[in-house]
Amino acid sequence: MRDSDGEGVGGGLPRSHPSNIPLPMHHSDPNYSGTDDECSNRNSSSSATGGASPGFYNDYPSSFSGECSPYNMSPWNQTMASPWSHHSESMAGQGGAPTMAPGTSLISSLVREEGHIYSLAAKGDALYTGSDSKNIRVWRKQKDSGGFKSSSGLVKAIVISGERIFTGHQDGKIRVWKVSPKNGLHKRVGSLPRLRDFLRGSLNPSNYVEVRKNRSALWIRHSDAVSCLSPTDAAQGLLYSGSWDRTFKVWRISDSKCLESVVAHDDNVNAIVAAFDGLVFTGSADGTVKVWKREVQGKGTKHSPVQTLLKQEHAVNALAVSAVAPVLYCGSSDGLVNCWEGDRQLVHAGVLRGHKKAVFCLAAAGALLFSGSADNTIMVWRRDGGVHSCLSVLSGHTEPIRCLAVVEYNKENVAAAATESVDNSGVSRWIVYSGSLDKSIKVWRVTDEAAEPMFQGSGEGSQMFDRYPGDTFGASSSSSFR
Repeated sequence: MRDSDGEGVGGGLPRSHPSNIPLPMHHSDPNYSGTDDECSNRNSSSSATGGASPGFYNDYPSSFSGECSPYNMSPWNQTMASPWSHHSESMAGQGGAPTMAPGTSLISSLVREEGHIYSLAAKGDALYTGSDSKNIRVWRKQKDSGGFKSSSGLVKAIVISGERIFTGHQDGKIRVWKVSPKNGLHKRVGSLPRLRDFLRGSLNPSNYVEVRKNRSALWIRHSDAVSCLSPTDAAQGLLYSGSWDRTFKVWRISDSKCLESVVAHDDNVNAIVAAFDGLVFTGSADGTVKVWKREVQGKGTKHSPVQTLLKQEHAVNALAVSAVAPVLYCGSSDGLVNCWEGDRQLVHAGVLRGHKKAVFCLAAAGALLFSGSADNTIMVWRRDGGVHSCLSVLSGHTEPIRCLAVVEYNKENVAAAATESVDNSGVSRWIVYSGSLDKSIKVWRVTDEAAEPMFQGSGEGSQMFDRYPGDTFGASSSSSFR
């Protein structure tokens, strides 16, 4: 997949609970440019100004550091305490129960003064980090391994599918990268949409859709920031992208073709997950979580709305699907994590309460769920027989946590693991990467080993309830997908 708008070459950057209590559980673009990516062999000493597309929304601020960061500009930036938070300050390690389970610890902290960290993706021993600088940093076994650069600025999303790395940017583009087998450097091999598709489509007036009052754009291109990405499995070969333009788009990875564009929400699409049984879940700043069913029609796709699982005042910021069960998790700006369970039907299963501020990111691995929050902590939840318990609270960041990535812990991705004795206890171990507005990435070793309940079941102030008062999503609530 190669594009006529040039390619960037990288790699030359210098190195340098409650026990036994069920948990409760948003005309064409004349400035479209294809020559904006370049190699970088320089250090970034501080947050750079963002490079928002100069044309489409040029009345928007173009700096994404400090006071103008999306976090501070966001209408759903909530810093008040969650009304559903029941845990005490002692949970943060101030004289109360231990905050981390046995075998869970902070391995290292990766810091380069390149701006706030907004996106992470991990595979094997490689970690990719995106920030509001112009660099996408590459780390291997927690060591700086160079990186690559795009002049679009803020990198809001990174995913890996096969040998390709996809990055979603503030300018509405999705860039595609591969590692060169010759020298191990990263090269940009295309962008979505392809330039030729953009130029060909711009000749047909019927290809334009209204995106703002008195403004239109080609339907194959996002007209605002790409906020989230989600690939399907290799057999399906699709990539989903969600945007602040309120749509999600479906791309065929093999030929970079945009198959479909769906106006999904009334506000920013903040999260998208391609999941089981051809289902796609979207979460938005409009406070809703929606379910879509994918059908293949000829060489294209058609997505139909199935159900709105959640409708609330607070923005939905993150979604995740369990790796071992048909369970959907949703993190929102009220500090709650809602969950739904079911095979043929999804039934609201409760709310995980514990964070004091907005939940910005979620990641699932094995039976564990990780939730990152504006309260600067990561909570580790384990699902056992439909009941969730909090195993650990990971503290160390000094600013809100915006992204998480998880890989299995082994000698391939952590140098220190090679010297450890083999663990035959059956306890699963994971490497968790967390990116924060404090400009650091922290690396955690996490186990799913049971510890003493972090939340004691006695006393109303510290209990976790299966459903909160006035919960409209009772056990009778369900969503049929067949």
